[in-house]
Amino acid sequence: MKTSNPRILFIIPYFGQWPFWMPLFLESCRRNADIDWLLFSDCGVPANLPANVRIEAISYTDYCQLVSARLGIDFAPAQAYKLCDLKPALGYIHEDRLQGYDFWAFGDIDLIYGDLRGYFTNERLARHDFFSTHERRVAGHLCLMRNTPCKRSLFMRMKDWRRRLTDQVHHALDEGAFTRVFLRHKNFPKPVFNLLGKLYPLRRRSEFKEAFSTPGGCIAWQDGTSIFPRRWFWRDGRLTNDLDGKQEFPYFHFVCWKRNEWADLKPDPQHLQQVAGASAWVISENGFHQEEL
Repeated sequence: MKTSNPRILFIIPYFGQWPFWMPLFLESCRRNADIDWLLFSDCGVPANLPANVRIEAISYTDYCQLVSARLGIDFAPAQAYKLCDLKPALGYIHEDRLQGYDFWAFGDIDLIYGDLRGYFTNERLARHDFFSTHERRVAGHLCLMRNTPCKRSLFMRMKDWRRRLTDQVHHALDEGAFTRVFLRHKNFPKPVFNLLGKLYPLRRRSEFKEAFSTPGGCIAWQDGTSIFPRRWFWRDGRLTNDLDGKQEFPYFHFVCWKRNEWADLKPDPQHLQQVAGASAWVISENGFHQEEL
């Protein structure tokens, strides 16, 4: 008898204006049809929205009021970027949306998903309760955890979480303070780091494994060099690149290109809709283009 896949929901608040690559992001969600996304936003409903993506319309002010009520704090940041600090608390804030789900996730939308089930296999999900796609810190762009009261409230172990959520400073709590809930001595040599990790129950039930999803950053590539892929290939929901042959990746986080090479891009929305509707695309420092097969 076939066992059903554990149900997963991504929770992502996003306010302002959808980025130009939104049609491509949504298409990569569509191809992960048995995983769901819930976005809270004032950006409107994009065209051709996949069935597994829900957009809940809400103003930024009303969303901050909702957060304040759920956490019992005065959450009123002037800049929406402060919402990054809120990521570890999203499961607690939106507990009512998680009924029936086995796992919940937080993340970003400046990425393209590959085959997420091929990475987060049922066997992998059964072994651990928490998954980060970085080896030595929580990955703010994609982090998955079991939907239990314990995991939904883990953010409360962050030092001074109330004060740090209510000020106007972006503290990167998702990758800083939240990492310290799980990892200690993270700058120790790897053998010592791994050995000490076995002493902490929370770490033992967590997987911190580098997925090599964010090229161009401070983490060396999987061969130990600073030579990164220059072209990524999305083909019918599967993601590879020009450097690693047929190896598939769960997602490609293009934050470095977004900040640098793409800063002056003036993409044509109609062209991007056409690319999103194709079965294969290329992602490079020049943007998104349909791949000729």
